[in-house]
Amino acid sequence: MTGYDKIALPAFVNVKRNYMKKSADNKKIANSKGEEIYLRDAIALAEKNASGTQGGPFGAVIVSGDRIIARGVNTVTSENDPTAHAEVNAIREACKKLNSFTLKECTLYTSCEPCPMCLSAAYWAGIGRIYYAASREDAHNAGFSDSFIYDQICLLPGERDVEMEQLLEEEGRKPFEEWQANNRRVEY
Repeated sequence: MTGYDKIALPAFVNVKRNYMKKSADNKKIANSKGEEIYLRDAIALAEKNASGTQGGPFGAVIVSGDRIIARGVNTVTSENDPTAHAEVNAIREACKKLNSFTLKECTLYTSCEPCPMCLSAAYWAGIGRIYYAASREDAHNAGFSDSFIYDQICLLPGERDVEMEQLLEEEGRKPFEEWQANNRRVEY
C-alpha cells in the first residue's frame, strides 16, 4: 500500500483502489494496442517536454473514436500559467477543434495520473475514460507532489491553508437566481 491509499477523499468521490475497470462479469478489461499507441504518444510528448524548457514532464492526448483530436504538454513555466498542465491544454485544444464545451465521446491519454485540477477539468469536460502511465506517486518521487491538494480538498473552507472567508453571501446568490431565471441559458 502506498501513502496515497491513506488519503481521505470527500464522500462524493468514489474511489476504486485497484484502478482497473472491470466488466459486468467482473473480468478485467484488457487494454487494446490502440490504447497503448495513444498512451505512448502522450509519454513521448512528456519525454520531449522534459528535455526542454517550456514546462514539466507531462503530455496528454485526446482521442475520439480512432482519431486524435488534440495533444497537449505542460507549459506552466513558459506561459507563466499554473493551470497550463498537459491535460488542461489538451482539453482546451480539443474543445476549440470540436467547437464544443463537452468531450463526452472522447478519451484522455496522459503520461501521468492527472492531478486534482486536471481530473476536475476532465470531469467538467465530460470525458468518460482516462488512461495514464505513471502514477501520482511516481510524480511525487520526481518532485511533483499534489498530495497536499488532496488533503486540502477534504477540509472545510475555514480549515484550509489558503485563507478563505465567505462574504456578501446574499449578493453572491443573485447571479445564480439570474441563471435559473434565464430561459436562454445553455446548460452544462
